[in-house]
Amino acid sequence: MSVLVYTESDNGKFKKNAFEAASYAYKLAEQLGTSVTAISINASDSEEIGNYGVEKILKVTNDKLSIFNAKAVATVIAQAVENEGANTIVVSSSTDTKYMASILAGLLKAGYCTNVVAPPLSTNPLVVKRTAFSNKGFAHTQFKTDINIIGVSSNAYGIFENKVSPKAENFEPNLTDSDFSVQSVNIDKVVGKATIADADIVVSGGRGLKGPENWGMIEELAEVLGAATACSKPVSDMGWRSHSEHVGQTGKPVASNLYIAIGISGAIQHLAGINASKVKVVINTDPEAPFFKAADYGIVGDAFEVVPELIEKLKEFKAQNA
Repeated sequence: MSVLVYTESDNGKFKKNAFEAASYAYKLAEQLGTSVTAISINASDSEEIGNYGVEKILKVTNDKLSIFNAKAVATVIAQAVENEGANTIVVSSSTDTKYMASILAGLLKAGYCTNVVAPPLSTNPLVVKRTAFSNKGFAHTQFKTDINIIGVSSNAYGIFENKVSPKAENFEPNLTDSDFSVQSVNIDKVVGKATIADADIVVSGGRGLKGPENWGMIEELAEVLGAATACSKPVSDMGWRSHSEHVGQTGKPVASNLYIAIGISGAIQHLAGINASKVKVVINTDPEAPFFKAADYGIVGDAFEVVPELIEKLKEFKAQNA
């Protein structure tokens, strides 16, 4: 009875969180003495997931699923669970998957635990460690259901290669019109840049930048670092930046390896959304800004002086180490 992992993809390519979920599933399968089966939807190179310990791939090709639909994807996975006789499902903790997995839990009458950060502490009973209180603490959670869904927190477990030659087979789920009763009518997507969800580094700006005309240095710093750009809620509310870049408790959660906040005071809602980031750097003129209490590193200074100098130093370092 294998561990089933749902591997997210976009435009035919696996997302970073698919590799992390597969890596976690492989470790879990080792603990359980079984193997990993992945379900892949419209991924053009589904065999790539075999690099992360997946021995079997259920390939789903369906044009109706080219745009993410939570209910339809939940139906697909539920049928795959039945097909494989799986009782443990591993998914990411992305926004899309959180919507989907709650529906899946209802379909399967399964237990569902989000934001899991480590391999199970016990497999009988199944006990996992997850973040709690907006990433300010941890909880050890025990499943008491026959079927269990584990949502792996982004950038928490890591990505580990365990190359195998997976067996791939086509899987054709039975989808009806009712599975598509709710549809997306518009998708606001960042194009041509690293996305907030997948980025290892995020450079974020706030009202301290004084206006959208000054955003060039944020984008330049992000380009030098290979980072995604983000912003605080007031910035997106004022229309300086797209809402797709708004991070925080009411925006997109961030769990990057490095989060750089420039001109952001650090309201509690913003901090709650970025607390899962491993290293937090703050640049602000106000030494009393709340963000400094949450930061690993802080610079009290004018962003219009600090950031250009930082960009130049980074460019020099990259040139010397090219």
